Amino acid sequence: MDLMNLVLPLLIVATFYFFIILPQKKIRNKQEAFSESLAKGMQIVTTSGMYGQINKVEGDIVHVQVDSKTFLKFARSAISRELTEQAYAPKDEKAKTA
Repeated sequence: MDLMNLVLPLLIVATFYFFIILPQKKIRNKQEAFSESLAKGMQIVTTSGMYGQINKVEGDIVHVQVDSKTFLKFARSAISRELTEQAYAPKDEKAKTA
């Protein structure tokens, strides 16, 4: 009976780790890697939903061109995802370009 009292909490902790903590850690690492790879010319979307093209990257500040003469500054962490054609090309086309 004492062994079951020890095993059940351990199973709950292990399940919590594998189904909640580990996937969140992978997502966070992927977003951090993306944030570090930001470069001039990338088509992006910010976390607030603004679309634009990166004009300049200075440390943690990203200058985004949203219109012909409109430039906005964003924190690097505010860039949500990339929209360039390469990023969303079908898998067959990605293999051809690599």
